[in-house]
Amino acid sequence: MKVVKKQHNSKTCIICGMNNPIGLKAQFYELEDNRVVCPFRFGQNYQSYPQRAHGGLISAMCDEVAGRAIWAFEPDIVAVTTELDVKYRKPVPLDSDLIAVGEIITNSKRGYTAHTTICDANTKQVLAEGNVQYLKLPASKISDCDMHEELSIYIPDDIKDIDI
Repeated sequence: MKVVKKQHNSKTCIICGMNNPIGLKAQFYELEDNRVVCPFRFGQNYQSYPQRAHGGLISAMCDEVAGRAIWAFEPDIVAVTTELDVKYRKPVPLDSDLIAVGEIITNSKRGYTAHTTICDANTKQVLAEGNVQYLKLPASKISDCDMHEELSIYIPDDIKDIDI
């Protein structure tokens, strides 16, 4: 699938924050079919049971990629999660190539819903999936920081296609 845009990263987010010493530092790409994808790996710092990613971090990645899916349509929108339903299908291994995919299901003036999957990048087997609902809010209702400043890190790369 062709990449049409790479999204900016945050400074401090646990999932995409480039200045967060314990963060995943995940990077997100918008595809030609309007889905947002994130190739990533959960390292040893994200362990639950031995060799398995923690379920809370799996749900956090589902929330992040689903939340970023709206930016393929409305790049200046910010929203908060109102409901997150994650199904854990298979254990998510540590130190393995994974891919998270977020896709908008419904979109209205006040909110949107998205579906997300986390798959093994090699076998494409679904390991976890979620449905997430968001409420669109003015940035000032979410935080008193400048959201554009927080999401200001852009890391160029040569990724033009992602196999999903």
